[in-house]
Amino acid sequence: MPWDPIRLNSGHYIPSIAFGTWTLGNGQGPVDQIEQALETGFNHIDTAQAYRNEFETGTALQESGLSRSDVFVTTKYSGIDGLDIPNSIQNSLSSLGVDYVDLYLIHSPRLAIPDIPTVWVQMERVHEAGLAKSIGVSNFDAKDLAVLLASAKVKPAVNQILLHPYVYRLQRPILEYAAANGIVIEAYSALIPITKQPGGPLDKPLNEIATKLGATTDQVLLAWVKAKGAVVVTTSSKRSRLEGYLAAGDIVLSAEDVAAIDAAGELGEKRTWVGRRWMGAAILLGFGVLAGLCRYLNVL
Repeated sequence: MPWDPIRLNSGHYIPSIAFGTWTLGNGQGPVDQIEQALETGFNHIDTAQAYRNEFETGTALQESGLSRSDVFVTTKYSGIDGLDIPNSIQNSLSSLGVDYVDLYLIHSPRLAIPDIPTVWVQMERVHEAGLAKSIGVSNFDAKDLAVLLASAKVKPAVNQILLHPYVYRLQRPILEYAAANGIVIEAYSALIPITKQPGGPLDKPLNEIATKLGATTDQVLLAWVKAKGAVVVTTSSKRSRLEGYLAAGDIVLSAEDVAAIDAAGELGEKRTWVGRRWMGAAILLGFGVLAGLCRYLNVL
C-alpha cells in the first residue's frame, strides 16, 4: 500500500509523507536538498517561519519546474520578530513565492496570545481569504484542542506532533481526541528511536520485523506511524534514504508487529528525556544556532 493522500476535514487532500526542512538551515544547502526530495518523488514540503528557510523552499519550488498544484506546501506561524498572523502569512507567502499555502499551522499553543480562541479567529481569516487551503495546529495537547474547538467556526485540519514509539503512550490521548474530532495527526521525529536513542527496547522488535519483511528499521518505524493513521514528516540529505522512506509506503505491518512495537516503546518510555510539556518547544531548540531564536523564545 503506497503513501496514499488523506482527506482533511477541509475537503482537501494531504500527501501522507512530507519532506521536512527544520534541520536544514538556510543558504544553497536546503535548496539542493529540497530539490533532491522533489526529484525523488516527495510532493509535500513542510517548513515554518522559525526554520528560516521559507525563501530557500520557494527557490527550490520555482527551480523544480513543477506546477504549484503538484506540490503540497505547509508552513507555520512561529511568532518570529513578534509579528502577528496577518503579517506573518503575507511574509511567508512572499518568501515562498506562492499565492497560497496548502496548510498553515500555529507552531505551538504557547504562541496563542492572548488566548487560543482569539488567535484561531485570525487563522480562520487566513483561510477565508484563500491564503491557506487548510489551517491547523502543531504541538497542541487534547486540552488545547478542546479549548480551540469550543469556539471554532473552522476545525483545525491537522495537529502536527512529536510521535514515535517511546512517546506513544503519552501522545495517545492526543491521537484519540484528534480522531474523535476529525483532525489528522502529523508525526515529526518518528525516527528518533534509531537515530538519537539506539540501544533501547525497540531495537529487538524493529530488527526482527525488518528482517522478516526484507526492510530496514527506519522503514519499519515509518510504517508504524502509517499504521497509527498519521502523516509522516521526515528528512534526509541522502537520496537513497529518501527513496527508502517512499518505499516504506508499501510496507504493511501486522497487528502483532504493531503491538510488539507499542510494547517495546512503552518499556523504553522512561529512557526518553522528552516530557509532555517539552514537546511544544522541542522543535524550536534545534534552532539555537539560527539568528533570531532568542526573539522567538521570548514570544513564547
